[in-house]
Amino acid sequence: MTELERRMIAPGFVEEALESLRRMGKPTAPLIAALGLPQRVDQPISAERYGALWLAIAAELDDEFFGMGGRPMRSGSFTLLCHCVLHARSLGQALRRALRFLNVVLEDPRGELVVRDGLAEIELADAGGPRSAFAYRTYWIILHGITCWLVGRRIPIRLVDFRCDEPKQGADYRLFFGAPVGFSQPISRLGFDSAMLDLPVSRTEQALKQFLRGAPANILVRYRYDAGLASSVRRRLSRLPPAAWSNFVDLAADLRMPASTLRHRLSDEGQSFAGIKDDIRRDMAVDMLLNTPKTIGDIATQLGYSEPSAFFRAFRKWMSTSPDAFRRESRQAVQTIKTPAPGSAISGPRSP
Repeated sequence: MTELERRMIAPGFVEEALESLRRMGKPTAPLIAALGLPQRVDQPISAERYGALWLAIAAELDDEFFGMGGRPMRSGSFTLLCHCVLHARSLGQALRRALRFLNVVLEDPRGELVVRDGLAEIELADAGGPRSAFAYRTYWIILHGITCWLVGRRIPIRLVDFRCDEPKQGADYRLFFGAPVGFSQPISRLGFDSAMLDLPVSRTEQALKQFLRGAPANILVRYRYDAGLASSVRRRLSRLPPAAWSNFVDLAADLRMPASTLRHRLSDEGQSFAGIKDDIRRDMAVDMLLNTPKTIGDIATQLGYSEPSAFFRAFRKWMSTSPDAFRRESRQAVQTIKTPAPGSAISGPRSP
């Protein structure tokens, strides 16, 4: 996927956003025309244009959660949320403050941070039936986007579960999160490594003003891929198989800078050479396990591991399970979605 493609929003997400207006009995044509969008959006649009659509719908409804919560998230709530978490000491403290804020404002769903087995999981509890996938995705975008900005780096997502059934654009959801996504799950949740909770928060009031000027477009795509030197390093490495990757000194020379400068600049973006390589290997491993019949040994070799046991250890660190179990459970989940139990109902979006 190119950098441009990463910054594009699938047309299905545009349609879901517009449905928020229709659900409230409001016309979509005037707003679409005012934004210069075609009446039928069948091609991806930029994150910036989608951000403008987001703001226009929120203003029309006076609800920054698009009428999908127990109570409206009135205009200005997102800004207040950012001020609420700005001076937290750590990501963990910021997340707990953010969840308390959203629980008070929205009332339903209610979010809770649960830490177990090396994972920090944000779990959402609904008072009634499942909401739409779009509602849960919007919640994750708000929370994940703010917290990534607070710590100056993308927080890699390890899993995303949706309580609702898979929408027709389920593939877009998997691509958007860049992590294993499950539908028809007992609870909606988003998980990441619990070690991230200790990351320090170091943002200023001035930095917040700049962040808010770019929101929400600046949180609509996966944070790590937006821009910067880390993105350039990732693109360079992604073009080659792991076995052909340059060492750090050679990479710095290719980028025409001293190795110490490259290390410091990556650190300023909350990244490291080892971490970027780890993320690429993880993404490649997940893709091959889900989409190819390759053996675990073949995958380990393709990822540049000298022996399968090293790959097993790395994969357990990434996903908290073995490659075999991950492949088996993912295939079982897909099969369950394709063949629902007799008499099971398909849940639509929850009425506000």
